[in-house]
Amino acid sequence: MTSQTLLGKAALVTSGARRIGRAIALELAAAGADLTITYRNSRTEAEETLQLIHQLGRQAIALECDVRSESSVRSAVANSISFRGHLDVLVNNAAIYESVPLDAMSLDQWDAVFETNARGPFLVAREALPHLRASHGRIINIGSLGGLRAWAGHAHYSASKAALHMLTQAMAKSFAPEVPVNCVAPGWIEFDEDKGQPATLRFAAKTPMQRNGAAKDVAEAVAFFASTSSFITGQILAVDGGLGL
Repeated sequence: MTSQTLLGKAALVTSGARRIGRAIALELAAAGADLTITYRNSRTEAEETLQLIHQLGRQAIALECDVRSESSVRSAVANSISFRGHLDVLVNNAAIYESVPLDAMSLDQWDAVFETNARGPFLVAREALPHLRASHGRIINIGSLGGLRAWAGHAHYSASKAALHMLTQAMAKSFAPEVPVNCVAPGWIEFDEDKGQPATLRFAAKTPMQRNGAAKDVAEAVAFFASTSSFITGQILAVDGGLGL
């Protein structure tokens, strides 16, 4: 059972309704935190995630939010603060992942990925910063191995995650000493629908740990940054089983 290292804390997880975001929300709840999760199109999944958090004995709300929109972000952060009165942990998880050859990529495709993956974390962190400074809270951004290693079929995604990694380090310097800022960079994460697929098997074989990552692997790394020493800041932690070596 997860230690209650975040008991009494309030956390906000963007895109926390499903997949990695849901795993992060549940891990933080198991550690004692109350949760605000945001969603854009996944209302049904958000309601399911709330039920799972409530089963862990924690309070939670789900808010519709488009992290590309300044007004939507401002409203979501304000409602999160109204819910618990303070904010201790922000997890910038909302992202777009897309496969497209670089020489066939449209400007709209490029912009859509950057608006969500790079501008979104900037907007949410900027809006949440006064509350995090007041609580000496934490920011954890969700980057990617693709931001550390170039992926030819995902150039806009890789570039946006590399930008987020640099933004993490800029935030760490700018928001110090009150708010440590770190980043978790997952490698290949396997979900139930991926099992047995050729790409899934191929990546597992290439990974030194001889398996693909699970959403819980990412969530546990987030929980580490949420509760560890505030002297750790500006770090990009690859959670990839050694795939990037």
